[in-house]
Amino acid sequence: MKRLIVCELDSLGIGAAPDADSFGDAGGDTLGHIADHCAAGKCDQAGGRSGLLQIPNLLALGLGAANAGATGRYAPGLRTDREIIGGYGYCEEQSKGKDTPSGHWEAMGAPVLFEWGYFREKKNTFPNELLEELKVLSGVSGFLGNCHASGTDIITELGEQHIKSGKPIVYTSADSVFQIAAHEQSFGLERLYDLCAIARKLVDPYNIGRVIARPFDGNNSNDFARTNNRRDIAVPPVSETLLDQVSQSNGEMIAVGKISDIFAGRGIDRKVNAYGLDGLMDATLSELKTAKDGAFIFTNFVDFDMLYGHRRDVTGYATALEYFDRRLPELTAALQEGDLLILTADHGCDPTFPGSDHTREFVPFIAYGAHVIAGDLGHRKTFADIGATGAAWLGLKGFPTGTIANQAIGLKAET
Repeated sequence: MKRLIVCELDSLGIGAAPDADSFGDAGGDTLGHIADHCAAGKCDQAGGRSGLLQIPNLLALGLGAANAGATGRYAPGLRTDREIIGGYGYCEEQSKGKDTPSGHWEAMGAPVLFEWGYFREKKNTFPNELLEELKVLSGVSGFLGNCHASGTDIITELGEQHIKSGKPIVYTSADSVFQIAAHEQSFGLERLYDLCAIARKLVDPYNIGRVIARPFDGNNSNDFARTNNRRDIAVPPVSETLLDQVSQSNGEMIAVGKISDIFAGRGIDRKVNAYGLDGLMDATLSELKTAKDGAFIFTNFVDFDMLYGHRRDVTGYATALEYFDRRLPELTAALQEGDLLILTADHGCDPTFPGSDHTREFVPFIAYGAHVIAGDLGHRKTFADIGATGAAWLGLKGFPTGTIANQAIGLKAET
């Protein structure tokens, strides 16, 4: 019996990509810079975490070595004294953007080799004709925001005005997104979803990747908080992915967390809703207990990006990594003889950088399982090597892009 488990540690970049400078991200290193801050005592908390970044289980699988390969240095605390028991490498992105869908799709065999559309103006961001048509079709009285913004900052700033006026908050980021925030109770969750569905059709001519519903609750600016009812409405992947191939085979494609939204529901046999690092890990472990031969469990651990990367919360990111690491032995212990576990990411989001955008970085390719030959998987020229390797493990046809990491499936290393 063979099964594939991919855990996407959303935004855990491991060093600036060769083209990072063209994205304004020269020197980015999400993992390495978190380790640097921990070593400098900048992530110490009274009664909480302190000292070097403590992720011994991830390091034993090769994460620190992958980071060193990508950057040419070992950040403090990332060199392990234990024998490395996983395959480890670092993947370079070929897609034109550093956004969530591009990173996920490329890893699953469908790189995005065209430019997404973007709303680049920082203020008065969206075209008047777009907002007017959305206003007419949805029946809302108008919009607030219309700018580039942090999703948490803008609900603090405009949430009370939104509740009083009934006008939803529209904003974007450096990604190809159109985001709409609204209060779950005063505006209505289903109404927000309907508004986003209308917006999805209207932004298609602008080649926008995602429309995101951002519901929040609370009574005033002091306690507004986004809820777990976020919904991403994405365009479908540009070509066939590993998800499609698994779903069309005898296997079952199981999407945990936001994976189904990222792939627009395509190739998904079963969607499992889960939230938070604990809930997502619990759901992944639960699926491992019952998944059959040929299954693919794909989990996105979004909190690394959403709660810590974008908010530039270095201490929070470090604490979250340490939590994931403490639970990692539960995951590896649950693996069966025919399982292949891959840990990776979709982009970087260096919390030591200014602003709140993603960073163009290498991502880890960490493989573990009974058949994995431990050692260096090297510099992978595309994220698609992950999908190619997973397809080979499951006996599927694979893709015209991507190279199989032979060691990850128990074969002799490439020459």
